[in-house]
Amino acid sequence: VKIAVLGFSGAGKSTLAARLGQALDLPVLHLDRVHWLPGWVEQEKGAELEQVGRFLDTHDRWVIDGNYLSLWGERRLEEADLILLLQFSRWTCLKRVIRRQRENRGRSRPSMTQGCPEKLDREFLCWILRDGRNAARREEYRGILTRYPQKALRFTNPRALEHWKKEWMKQRTGDAAARRPREEP
Repeated sequence: VKIAVLGFSGAGKSTLAARLGQALDLPVLHLDRVHWLPGWVEQEKGAELEQVGRFLDTHDRWVIDGNYLSLWGERRLEEADLILLLQFSRWTCLKRVIRRQRENRGRSRPSMTQGCPEKLDREFLCWILRDGRNAARREEYRGILTRYPQKALRFTNPRALEHWKKEWMKQRTGDAAARRPREEP
């Protein structure tokens, strides 16, 4: 299975990707790790494209989290069996970012490049509350839902996501159990 996780900053894309990867034994690519070099320096676009392209070329199953649609975005969406869009309220995202900042104060979170300690500055606050959810971004998400109606799911709150995840995982593990050979008594 191939799963693309997109959404607003602070919605929990990386956490969801890591949990799905662990539960399904899938390799996970966090695009924040690709984009950022130590010290919050942006990686050169060519190097990013090469790294993501290599990952896509060498894995037939994956979870990829992050928007960065300039990094093989169309290919990721086309190849994905499932696209999860996390569009939680700005206040939910802000609350989660504040919690994340407290938990990782002074160090890099697991889904981020080492040497990029968690921070919550004015620029990032503006991104969470306004700039990262502008009309163009919302239109981009609407376009994904329109182009991929059979495989794109939109979640607007954590409760709906948790309910879906629980049911989906139950179905996946039930399918795996049904395929296992039964032991003879």
